[in-house]
Amino acid sequence: MSTKIITKEGFDALKKELDYLWREHRPDITQKVAWAASLGDRSENADYQYNKKLLREIDRRVRYLRKRLEDMRVVEYSPEQDGRVFFGAWVEIENEEGELKKFRIVGYDEIYGRMDYISIDSPMARALLKKEVGDEVIVPTPSGDMCWWVNDIHYLPKPD
Repeated sequence: MSTKIITKEGFDALKKELDYLWREHRPDITQKVAWAASLGDRSENADYQYNKKLLREIDRRVRYLRKRLEDMRVVEYSPEQDGRVFFGAWVEIENEEGELKKFRIVGYDEIYGRMDYISIDSPMARALLKKEVGDEVIVPTPSGDMCWWVNDIHYLPKPD
């Protein structure tokens, strides 16, 4: 497995999830499985079957997070990045119709559940890399190339 990049905030969030699953959620579910098992016949015990399945899902996620966190490289902000689009940047772009989009370029593991994050591997992020405010960006899409202009670039806290 190759090394993956992630922001400090993303890395911390994944570590927090791993810690919660291992130290709080898993012990709670393990206790429920033990209680349900003590009731007798496990083949018809819905509590036992459900919580046992949940325990397997937790264990699968814990294994995934441990392996993934081992292989990640945290990319920190550097003042040399100012004025250009790099990993971790908050970017505002606009197209010919005046449509505005604001998002942060992050690692693959950080985009889930966030409508304002895009993966560094996406065509949009690839097209934006190293661009400056005012630059024109051509982004390949299934319906043809789209033209965007870079309006703003920020690092660290999201601008409002």
